[in-house]
This record gives sequence, structure tokens and C-alpha cells, in this order.
Amino acid sequence: MPAQERTSPTATAPARPAGTGGPRWRALLESRWQVRLEEVTELSLAYHGAAAAAPGGGGNRTGQQEIQALLRRATVARRKLADVEEALGRLSTGDFGRCEQCGWAIPSGLLAVIPETRYCPRCDAAPPRADSVAGRRP
Repeated sequence: MPAQERTSPTATAPARPAGTGGPRWRALLESRWQVRLEEVTELSLAYHGAAAAAPGGGGNRTGQQEIQALLRRATVARRKLADVEEALGRLSTGDFGRCEQCGWAIPSGLLAVIPETRYCPRCDAAPPRADSVAGRRP
């Protein structure tokens, strides 16, 4: 390796996934955060409105099923919002775009479609490890 390359700051700095820094990813994640927040808000309001309108908590079976469906949808929406918030945290710490399991770079094409993704395609396709919680890898 030439002396110039050995002394350059990029030669000693840890490799960062190509193109995962900067305002492009922050803008994309913040836009997704806003959409997810609105979804959580709407579903939560719908759930609480339906639950309050149910007669005496005992309501009919169809009404209770609808309320439970709204609750499940709100819970999923909250998890998606948390995933985006975690991705924003990884962006701030410089870990965005790196697989949380193997450490390899996540392809930028995948990040463009699902910027909150935490795993590279190879690790995401692997069966969850025994120490994972609720299907999420550590």
C-alpha cells in the first residue's frame, strides 16, 4: 500500500456503508416517521373511540372483534414507528446501513425501500436465533 493511502484518514477509519450518511437518509427517515406517527395517532383514536362507544364493555361479539382488530393494528403501527426511531438513532451514531447481526453493509437499494431495516438480506433470510425476542434478532 502506498504511504499516502496508509496515512490518509479514510485508511484508518472504520469502513462505513457507502452512501449511508447525510441528509438524504435523514429526510427519508423523518418523512417515514411523520407518516408512522400519523398512523399511530389515527388508529389509537379510532380504538379509544370504539372502546368508549361499546356498551358497558360487554358489547356484541362483532363490536369486540372490531375493537380488538383496531388494537392489533395500533400495536403494529407503534412497532413500525419505533423501528423508524431506532433507524434515526443508528443514523445519528453512524451505524445506519450496517447489519446488526453480521456487521456487513445493507444494500442501498434495500435501504431506499425500507430505510428502517436492521439486517442485510442474508441475515434477514436466516432463521431467528434462539436468543431472539418475539421474532426480533438481538
